[in-house]
Amino acid sequence: MQARETRIRQQVWMNAAVMLEAPMTILDQPEPAPKKPRGLRAVYAWMVANASGPHAWAVVAAFAFAEASFFPIPADVMVLPMMLADRKRVFRLGAWVAFWSVAGGMLGYAIGALFWETAGVWLIHALHIPLAKVEYYRAEYSAHAYYIVAQGATPIPYKLVTIASGLAGVTFPLFMLYSAVTRSIRYIVIEAMLVHFFGEKAQELLEKYLEAALVLFLAVVVLGIAAAIYL
Repeated sequence: MQARETRIRQQVWMNAAVMLEAPMTILDQPEPAPKKPRGLRAVYAWMVANASGPHAWAVVAAFAFAEASFFPIPADVMVLPMMLADRKRVFRLGAWVAFWSVAGGMLGYAIGALFWETAGVWLIHALHIPLAKVEYYRAEYSAHAYYIVAQGATPIPYKLVTIASGLAGVTFPLFMLYSAVTRSIRYIVIEAMLVHFFGEKAQELLEKYLEAALVLFLAVVVLGIAAAIYL
């Protein structure tokens, strides 16, 4: 009986040794590590990862404030990835961005109304905006201040709208009213609603055709800005 148990133990150890020495099958082999994204996909992956980070809302607030007064890049490049990353809070985020854009618009208004000859002229030259275009918008807002509502929701650089409003002498309370309306339309009514209702499908298409979508988005933004400034 004892000899039989000894033979069984020896057989178990031999089987275990054979299994350890046997080559791994396809099922046993570990899965290869996923490839790291490159190029535009790496940029998109970085933006989506940081869109849900602990400081994302503070960063997008600073982005929206600066873009409304002096920064050349539109805040949408950060707003849209953040909305896609958390579609449950798109309307809250839209309101947050609109608030800080309006706050930044006050600085743009002050540049036009109080500091045009110093900071204003320098900034317009730095952004390569023709002075004739600033004069065009100044004349428009002097005669029809409500144009701010329509033009503030378009690809026209909002800093151009705010600076020209201050230069035109639009009353500050009226400017604030129009500014709040137009930025709410831009970020809450248009962008937040589109992401809320079509975000999932849009994200699928974006990730599938990322390079073409980003190039198309940048082309639309650049062409819209160029048309608003030079045409």
